[in-house]
Amino acid sequence: MEYAIVTISDRPDLAPIVAGFVLQAFGHADSPSAAEITAQILAPHRGPEETFVLLEGERPVGTAALSYDDLKSRPDLTPWLASVVVEPDSRGKGYAIALVRRVEAMAREAGVQTLWLFTWTAEPLYARLGWQRVGLETNRGREVVLMKRDLTAA
Repeated sequence: MEYAIVTISDRPDLAPIVAGFVLQAFGHADSPSAAEITAQILAPHRGPEETFVLLEGERPVGTAALSYDDLKSRPDLTPWLASVVVEPDSRGKGYAIALVRRVEAMAREAGVQTLWLFTWTAEPLYARLGWQRVGLETNRGREVVLMKRDLTAA
């Protein structure tokens, strides 16, 4: 199946769908509402920020973002690869990799030297893509792995 990656800047109509993806994958008791997440996605940018949506045909099936901040305990680190989600029925097709690479490319284009992420489930995927484990952090009472990607390397 062919796919395309579009930006929310070009397709703001997809923001509510992305909010649903994010809530479904990462929602917790203190999560903002879908409307609040949609507003955050559409808010003016504070730096090199963008949300990407992977379309399988015309159907949105995945998302990832370049975000100014993502881990409350580490406001000193910026920017972040955030909210990487692929719908369960579309996994195994390389879409997460394509989304990660698109975020990395935008960060490079913006002159970013180091990109950050945290995960509690996908460390092996990111390690295969050249991300390095930095250590452990706590996010909402859960231990997460902090990782970085040097974007200056070839």
